[in-house]
Amino acid sequence: MQIVVAGSHGFIGSALVPHLRAAGHEVRRLVRSAPRAADEIAWDPSVGVLDARALSGTDAVINLAGVNVGERRLTDARKREVLSSRLDTTGLLARTLAEGAGPHVLLQASGIGAYGDRGEELLDEHAALGSTYFAGVVRDWEAATAPAEAAGVRVAHLRTSVVLDAHGGALARLLPLVRWGVGGRLGSGRQFWSWITLHDQIRAIEHLLTAPVHGPVNMVAEATRNADLVAALAAAVHRPAIVPVPSWALRTVLGDFSSEILGSVRAVPAALRASGFRADHADIATAAAWVVGEHPHHGR
Repeated sequence: MQIVVAGSHGFIGSALVPHLRAAGHEVRRLVRSAPRAADEIAWDPSVGVLDARALSGTDAVINLAGVNVGERRLTDARKREVLSSRLDTTGLLARTLAEGAGPHVLLQASGIGAYGDRGEELLDEHAALGSTYFAGVVRDWEAATAPAEAAGVRVAHLRTSVVLDAHGGALARLLPLVRWGVGGRLGSGRQFWSWITLHDQIRAIEHLLTAPVHGPVNMVAEATRNADLVAALAAAVHRPAIVPVPSWALRTVLGDFSSEILGSVRAVPAALRASGFRADHADIATAAAWVVGEHPHHGR
């Protein structure tokens, strides 16, 4: 397939592009600077600039663009940046595809934060959205694809969960502490974290390029209580997990982002399962072993 990727330099995109190319796909990347390689297409979402002709002949667009939510403290200015970075890119792509630019598939990044803090409730893609700040972001983010959907483009919203990998995402800061034997549960540890390994996240995205799935897709392998997830990582590196981080400390350090750490989201991958996808790392012990490098044959 001929695929265009936005957000190709991010945590997921930088692993996805080489994977797709190794699988035989032709991949071009949307970049905000002047193109310096044959595989680059210039765009400027902040002012709505994208030449629709550049997408001609493309089979699918994968949009992973958006500033990192957990990278900085969520001030009011940062919240506006988080939202605008998502709406500008998604809206521009949706409007461009609605013009009949060529691609009839849009795999659009979204987030599992859509559901808010839901305790023990099992959440498939039909569950109502939550009322948190992040749920509001997801609501607007997903709505921005409306022009493409109205024009007949198949849009799948990738409600990405905690993506497990040793070198990025949520574990980039947590895993070193676990390796040093000072990692422990976050808050009560009873909150559910919905997760998927980077390996399976990339496999799932490739699967959705051709699987007839549209609408929200929980990008999840399993939901595990935070304390059990941390314990599995500690066991995989043969260390104890004994130093809990209290909720008040997380709220003090992380501000509004602490709701994503302390909130409970017990999502199930109903859409992925119904479409025939199965995770290689389907339980937390297998995932933890892969993260710490005990199963290199699974690759990245």
